Amino acid sequence: MPAISLVIPAYNEAERIVGTVTDALEYFERKGLASEIIVSADGTDSTRELVSALAAARPGIVVIGSPERRGKGRGIREGVALATGDIIGFTDADNKTPIDELDKVLPLLTGGADLVIGSRAGEAALIERPQKLYRRVGSRGFALFMHAAVGLNGIADTQCGFKFFRGDVARDLFTRQQIDGYMYDVEILYLAKCAGYRLEQVPVRWRDDGDSRLDLIAGNVRNVRDVLSVRWMHRRAAPRRVPVPSSSRP
Repeated sequence: MPAISLVIPAYNEAERIVGTVTDALEYFERKGLASEIIVSADGTDSTRELVSALAAARPGIVVIGSPERRGKGRGIREGVALATGDIIGFTDADNKTPIDELDKVLPLLTGGADLVIGSRAGEAALIERPQKLYRRVGSRGFALFMHAAVGLNGIADTQCGFKFFRGDVARDLFTRQQIDGYMYDVEILYLAKCAGYRLEQVPVRWRDDGDSRLDLIAGNVRNVRDVLSVRWMHRRAAPRRVPVPSSSRP
């Protein structure tokens, strides 16, 4: 069984996916960590074919996906369903947060955290290339709306695509997760809050690549609708803890 399962959601990322997967493979090899990488790739470019060719040469890589764009949340959910690691996480296909930031995450997971999320907020985060001003302003507005609609007080950055979970915690949360689009992050964190899971936040290195796949009008309308649906979809999600034998912890 791999120690870590890394899910990489992708949509038409042929130009960057090989570099991202290779960086992850080399990181796990340097650290002596058993791993599997699951690339969940939608789109009509050659992303799936490139990863399949890489998998033929290097073990521990799985590729899934569809020509249709089915959503980042769905892609991660399907990847987690296949993952077998003691730790399961995901990162962006465009490598916005370098995989070696996992050095900050693993001690927290082995120290008792149930999930650890990367954060771009605060002075300790290193933003190597910031988003354009209008996107930063939009992100602040979204945070105000999201906290009013869902809560998640104390979580400064819900949208950073660098999140890792104990394996049993990931399977519990993503079995219940329903949103296919970008707001899967908000839904997962809401479910984690309801379950009483211990969440830690770590400041990370992050760089914008300027290539947002979000339609500013239609995409944001869908995001608002999805955020507003979180409480309704999970209205019966009472606070609870899933009993976990100590022997199953990584």
